[in-house]
Amino acid sequence: MRKPLVPKNEKERLAALNSYQILDTLPEKGFDEITLIASEICQTPISLVSLIDNDRQWFKSHKGLEVTETIKDYAFCAHAILEPEEIMIVRDANEDERFAGNPLVIGDPKVTFYTGVPLINPEGYALGTLCVIDHKARELNDRQIMALKALASQVVAQLELKRKIAELDTTRRELEQSNQYLERFAVMAAHDIRNPLTSILLTSQLLKDRFKDKLDEKGNRFLDIINASSHKLIDMLEKMLDYSKSNKILSQNREETDIINLLNEVVKLIEVPDAFTIQLPAIPAKIITSVVAFEQIMINLLNNAIRYNNKTWGHIKISYTEEPGFYCFDITDNGIGIEPVYFEKIFESMFTLGHKDRFDKDGSGVGLCTVKSLVEALDGTISVASVLNEFTTFTFKLKK
Repeated sequence: MRKPLVPKNEKERLAALNSYQILDTLPEKGFDEITLIASEICQTPISLVSLIDNDRQWFKSHKGLEVTETIKDYAFCAHAILEPEEIMIVRDANEDERFAGNPLVIGDPKVTFYTGVPLINPEGYALGTLCVIDHKARELNDRQIMALKALASQVVAQLELKRKIAELDTTRRELEQSNQYLERFAVMAAHDIRNPLTSILLTSQLLKDRFKDKLDEKGNRFLDIINASSHKLIDMLEKMLDYSKSNKILSQNREETDIINLLNEVVKLIEVPDAFTIQLPAIPAKIITSVVAFEQIMINLLNNAIRYNNKTWGHIKISYTEEPGFYCFDITDNGIGIEPVYFEKIFESMFTLGHKDRFDKDGSGVGLCTVKSLVEALDGTISVASVLNEFTTFTFKLKK
């Protein structure tokens, strides 16, 4: 008897095996059906899905065998994975110097005939084998060997499926933890922002009450703007805080609104330089949507249109149309433009084009990612068209 050699890539192979999180798991019908079919096709009493661990072979499925593992030194499959491109066939283990005297040959389960097909994962690592075993010397015909190879491919496919599910589950847990952190941060940030906003609101109201008769019309109008903007920001803050807890709230809290009035309110919330004009849709229309989401989408897109404009006179045009089932908006500016190669990447989190804006500030890589998330939360889509140094048009559609 000869002990199996250690594969040259053993460290990497074991890492690949462990990535499936399959060892010591409970039996599964899918794998048991494969070993059952293998035994039927090859007419053998034993069929195994064997995985070679550091110091043992462990059976994910074991048709015709009671034990679930053996030590690696006795494992036929540990020899089979040394030549992963070959099917290992042992007609009579008693006559093979590698296995003569092996406790698994001279004792239970009395292995005489063995054929094992290595289980090669997509990265090229031999994880183990699908094997069939008999108590007498024999051979398989070509059709049986072909069927065994096909079944081995099915074992690998099932292992890959389990790994993908495990990876998705890990990602889900990480996202849940991240979302919990973001929710806590949003609550703290909202509290920190709400306090000064409330102070501004109370102060402006106090000034209005005490000095209304002493201020001219322009002064009173400024106080009214401060009051209205403070109320608006506090309301927006509360709604965005609700959204941080669940984006379903956006689709649930839909209301009818006039787009011209809504866009005028949005424009009041952004700083528009004197050299810029913003052209609103010519025809009034009403839509039913999440107002807070729509405002955030527009604020981000309009701010970008202003920031990334290198012209002396900036122009932004907002257009509105309808399609069956969708409200459609175009925001076109005459700014620096975007190369087509970046049309998809600009919506990725933390991606920037590396340009300084007209105020000599860097982008954060958050705005357009947020816009896309909000649009998609409303069952919509967003896209961009642009020609460098001529124009950029963002088109987003919201489900009716």
